[in-house]
Parts: sequence; structure tokens; C-alpha cells
Amino acid sequence: MRPLSSDEIFGNWATLLLATDKKGDIDYSKLNEEIDVLISSNPNGIYSNGTAGEFYTQTDEEFLKVSEMLTVKCEKAGIPFQIGVSHMSPQISLERLKLIRHLKPGAVQVILPDWIPVTLKESLIFLQTLEEEAFGIPLVLYNPPHAKKQLFPKDWAYIKKYVPSLVGLKVFDANGDDNWYSEMRTYGEGLSVFIPGHRLVTGIKNGANGAYSNLACLNPFAAQKWFNLINEDAEAALELEKRINKFMKELIEPFIVKYNYPNHACDRFIAMVGGWADVGAKLRWPHKSIPEDLAEPIRVKAKNIIPEFFINN
Repeated sequence: MRPLSSDEIFGNWATLLLATDKKGDIDYSKLNEEIDVLISSNPNGIYSNGTAGEFYTQTDEEFLKVSEMLTVKCEKAGIPFQIGVSHMSPQISLERLKLIRHLKPGAVQVILPDWIPVTLKESLIFLQTLEEEAFGIPLVLYNPPHAKKQLFPKDWAYIKKYVPSLVGLKVFDANGDDNWYSEMRTYGEGLSVFIPGHRLVTGIKNGANGAYSNLACLNPFAAQKWFNLINEDAEAALELEKRINKFMKELIEPFIVKYNYPNHACDRFIAMVGGWADVGAKLRWPHKSIPEDLAEPIRVKAKNIIPEFFINN
């Protein structure tokens, strides 16, 4: 695939969840089927090895196999795709980039080194090295709220100046804060800025470009339809966003806030609630998984809030 420009990275991008068996080992048969379903939903793009892809648990062999599976299927279908080469270790991130650059994804996703917090200058040094070794593949920086180095919009402009192949960002939008969006518009020139999936309509209304979507974990078909609705009926799309946030706040957030499950446990659980693919219930060791038998009662409640995501269920 040819390199993607910032203008070509937009809309609803579906995440490739790591499919597992009952022991938490990768189930490549399930993963193969999951990719087929994601492609059939015709998303604006698919990305691998994000948080829900459990990149931090994979061996080099597993990482390469997952990346190759996604590449072959997306190339055949003509679906834009990105490969996450992220790791807490900068050396491992660099080696992962070298492992997959021959696959020529539209872009690679990276995180900043995340054991010892890096300075802004060290962040720049890290990204410049990846740029040099990417052989023309663009970079997308994933800077989540729990990252040890938090970048602010003014930092983006500084980095973009010296790392021209940085074309996109996946960032937290400060819960839709107006001042944050004002700074995003000021400092985000030349960058495709993606915000949390459950605030997609608000984000696009304020100048963001799309989302690496947690809602695609629930139902990739409905998530894509929701994005398409923004141009067709913005008012209806915003009304659905309000109900989506009600679903997240009332039915999903308690697993994190009250019961201390990790975020990626919720992504996998949402997929079980949606029932669109069998990705397995078990996270990889040592993270705890939300029990599978809780999916049905949550599904019943969710259907009353956002029935659009359960039309075929």
C-alpha cells in the first residue's frame, strides 16, 4: 500500500482485537475470521496492535504473524491499514518497525518510550530515528492519558516541524473541552487528529478527523454507519452520540472505576456484548478478564439504550 497522507486518515478506523483461546493464547483461526468481518464492514481503515491488540504481550514471531495476516487481507480488499509497532522499549519499537516495513502499511502507529518518562527533546530524537528507519512509511503517534509523557497541542507543532512524516495522532480530547479543541485547531496543521470513539461526532464538529474506534469493538458495521450518518444527518448522529455516552457511562465505565478492570478488558468485553465475532473472553496473562457470563445482561440493557448497534443481534 502507498503511504497515507494526513488527509487520507479520517473517519472510523476499526481496531483488530487480539483473538484468544480459553488459555489466553492467540487463536489465529479466530483472528482470521475477525479480520474478514472487519473488512466486510467497509471501515475507513483498520489498525493492528493497539491497546486492544495487546501489543505489549506479543513475541516478535506473534507480532509478525498478526501483521502479515492483516496486510494480506487488507491489500486484497483495498482497505487502508496501519500496523502498530508500539512497545514500552524504544529498542523493541524500532526492531518491530524493521520487521514489518517490507509490508508497506499506509502508516505505522507508535507510542513514546514508557518506562522512564522522556523529555520533549528525547521524544523528538525517538521519532526522528523511527522516521529514518521507516523508509517513507508515515508515523501516527498514540499518546493515551496513561502515557508517562503527555504531549500538548503546542508540542505537536514542534514535533511535526522536525518529523515531517508524522501524519497523525491518537489523543485524549480532555472530555471535549473547548479550550483543548481550540489549541488542537491552532497547532494541528498537517496532522490527522483522532479522538475517543464515543465522542466522534463532537470531535469532528470541532475539527478532529476521526477515531480509532472503541465503538467498532461493539459493532463495526454500526460504528461505520454512525460515522456516515454525520454527513447525512448531523443532528441524528449527535443524538446517537449522547446515547452512546450513556451506554459507556452506565454499563462500561463501572468495570473500570468500581471493579478495577483494565481498559482493554472493556474493549474485549464490548466485543462479546456485540457478538459480531468470536474473539474469546480471555486476556493474555497477567491481566484479568471480565467474566463472559456478564455479557448477556449488559447486552439486554444496551439494546434499550443504543438498539442501532444490535440490529442484527
